[in-house]
Amino acid sequence: MATYGVAEAKNNFTHLLDRVQEGEKITITRHGKPIAELNPAPKLTVEERWALIDQLNERRKQRPPLGMSAAELVRSMRDGDPE
Repeated sequence: MATYGVAEAKNNFTHLLDRVQEGEKITITRHGKPIAELNPAPKLTVEERWALIDQLNERRKQRPPLGMSAAELVRSMRDGDPE
């Protein structure tokens, strides 16, 4: 796995994406500490993608309802309501 500092990664971003597309993993560091990792996207068939979407939908259905609309949630977060 190759490692690049932020500035070097920024200057070579297109080249790094080409390497990741070929299957290589790239770590990006700031002051010597890893902050991000570029990994190749998984190669999924259309059927596998739909199966993954179905799994996510099932997980979403198992979560309890929030009890408020998205707009109410954003307002609550913005206004600092304790809920």
